[in-house]
Amino acid sequence: MSKHLKTPPIFTSEAEERLFWQTHDSTDYLDWSKAQSVVLPNLKPTTKTISLRLPQHLLDAIKAAANARDVPYQSLIKIWLQEKAQEH
Repeated sequence: MSKHLKTPPIFTSEAEERLFWQTHDSTDYLDWSKAQSVVLPNLKPTTKTISLRLPQHLLDAIKAAANARDVPYQSLIKIWLQEKAQEH
């Protein structure tokens, strides 16, 4: 016997929708057994340009480490920051 699914309300804002799904069980509204995987190949993360002042010796050390790994130094900085952020 299949479960009767409720119809979700029409939302007037993203904040209203977010609050609704935080306080309601999605399985009352969706049959997750029929869900399909979606691939979004052109989706790119939003990036923000920042200015960061580093001592010259630190920047030189980072550039040397990046050169040894054959990656751009800014990419290496992003990798290291991501790794450190995941530790916390």
